[in-house]
Amino acid sequence: MSKLTLALSKGRILEDSAPLLDQLGLAPAGGLDDRRLRLPSRDPGVQLVIIRPADVPTYVEHGAADLGIVGKDVLMEHGGESLYEPLDLGFARCRLVVAAAKARRRRHGRPRVATKYPEITRRHFGARGEQVEIIKLYGSMELAPLVGLADFIVDLVDTGNTLRANGLTEVETIAPISARLVVNKAAMKMKHARIRRWLERFRKAT
Repeated sequence: MSKLTLALSKGRILEDSAPLLDQLGLAPAGGLDDRRLRLPSRDPGVQLVIIRPADVPTYVEHGAADLGIVGKDVLMEHGGESLYEPLDLGFARCRLVVAAAKARRRRHGRPRVATKYPEITRRHFGARGEQVEIIKLYGSMELAPLVGLADFIVDLVDTGNTLRANGLTEVETIAPISARLVVNKAAMKMKHARIRRWLERFRKAT
């Protein structure tokens, strides 16, 4: 019988998922410091792949992984219609917000929005009939309004301390974010019994 493959997101979600994985017997056999990208879990029926968060939905969608743990923000940006999303795991909680400088000047023409979430941003403003110019950035989002690169940012916020430290304020919340368990649709049919057992174990543990 082939092993199930669970895709894990590098970074905060991997760290926050460690207690849950340990409780379920799914922690990496060599520990989280293991440098391998594909490695066995402590359960002989499940192997792990540890990849960039943005790649988790792609691996699961195309069957390279049967299940995955990934943030809701990544699913929203990717478009999660091709995946089952049966469970909110309840950790790595934060929120996706629109923020701006407290003392911002109004720009003529379309507002500029800096973000690493162009699809979410386009849908959010488009749903209100607002056209914006989207500037794709990969980090230091809070700097963009301060140097005149953008009027707004769309980014993840936890405590809000970084925004306040840089003179920014939240304008609105787009969505609450947390880690989700996702499942490949074909695997749900072909490996139904095994996946259902794991879903129930995840559900009881969260």
